Amino acid sequence: MKRRLNIEEYAEGVLAGNRIILSKAITLVESRRPQDRALAVQLLERLLPHTGSSYRIGITGVPGVGKSTFIEAFGLYLIEQGHRPAVLAIDPSSPKTKGSILGDKTRMERLSLCPEAFIRPSASGRSLGGVAHATHEAMLLCEAAGFDVVIIETVGVGQSEVLVKSMVDFFLLLMLAGAGDELQGIKKGIMEMADALVINKADGDNIKAAEQAKHAYENALHLFRAPENGWFPPVLTCSALYNKGIKRIWDTLLQFREQTQQNGFWEKNRQNQRLEWLRFALQEQLLEAFYAHEEVKNKLPDIEAAVLHNKLLPQHAARLLIELFLNQQTEV
Repeated sequence: MKRRLNIEEYAEGVLAGNRIILSKAITLVESRRPQDRALAVQLLERLLPHTGSSYRIGITGVPGVGKSTFIEAFGLYLIEQGHRPAVLAIDPSSPKTKGSILGDKTRMERLSLCPEAFIRPSASGRSLGGVAHATHEAMLLCEAAGFDVVIIETVGVGQSEVLVKSMVDFFLLLMLAGAGDELQGIKKGIMEMADALVINKADGDNIKAAEQAKHAYENALHLFRAPENGWFPPVLTCSALYNKGIKRIWDTLLQFREQTQQNGFWEKNRQNQRLEWLRFALQEQLLEAFYAHEEVKNKLPDIEAAVLHNKLLPQHAARLLIELFLNQQTEV
């Protein structure tokens, strides 16, 4: 049996940029075992002063848009510019088997071979919106390990984007051209969250379609209200496959950072995010405590059966279960 690392060994290894210990630390924060969670909290609090200095970037887009190809091209460009990128890629877990493919390293083969980069696929598990419950903590660990650009790739367009938006500085939406109505299937809320729209696969016969899509999206964005941060999201085109347009995208991100740091939004956004994640952690931990509660576990099957057979209103059932939980908590 392998010896378990202690807090100091974890902390020193992460701060030294030891990729093996960083991977073990992320595995630790992903664990739901109570003893692992306690150790993870100690480790994160020990490393907290060494976090916060990276550029946090969320990247999303519908399946087939070329997220992995784009992230690899983008990551390789960042390395050329002297940066150390970390990629946290969320793989969707199967609702039937609870398993996930975790194949991002094979989809970013060149980037995964670079010593300056770190790629960590994580299963989405049962967390809200398909986002791995420990992604936020994994991001902090990567920052403590010295990675100055952290990229979070989401499962796809959906609820997970709301959670990713709440932990990144810049939210990039990848789009495709030539798929019929350019705005079809794209939720207004997702476009409103984006700090830039990038139309990928703008190469070969698709260049004209990409330019047409660019104009369509620009017109659509003008219908939205002005963003709080004073930044109006640009629409850009690129070809990740042929490495075209990547520099302009990074220049756009640098411009965004400079503008929002000057007008105070950058730090204000980070502060608001810390509060959001406090609330998210409260929700998760309360739910875990609720379902682990002995009285709730004992009564839940009967109450569920009553709701199933239309003998009890869901609202009343929820109230009964919450009272069971709160009453015992009060007694304790």
